[in-house]
Amino acid sequence: MKTKKELKAIYKEMKFRIGVFQIRNKVNGKIYVEGSLDLVSIWNRHKFQLKMGVHPVEALQHDWNVLGEENFAYEILSEIKQDDTGNVDYQKEVRLLEQMYIDELQPFDEKGYNRRGRR
Repeated sequence: MKTKKELKAIYKEMKFRIGVFQIRNKVNGKIYVEGSLDLVSIWNRHKFQLKMGVHPVEALQHDWNVLGEENFAYEILSEIKQDDTGNVDYQKEVRLLEQMYIDELQPFDEKGYNRRGRR
């Protein structure tokens, strides 16, 4: 059995999928755009919040409740390739990439669920 120290070292060496995703309403085409350092875990979190009825984006929660999970798609828009040097601020890279997609897609009002001026 591995020690706590060994487990921490293994965790630090793990690589997670990093990038920007959207949750797309298949009925009306509205999208929610966000970046994450772990694209797998973030979808699990959003899905859990939506299923529990506690998602912080009220309009997305409302549409999920009315239309059902089957009418939403989780789609990765872009991933950031990780380098092995450890010299990259991935949090900053994700924020920049997320802002680029938000600027391009304008997921506000009738086009989406994001709030203006969120960051």
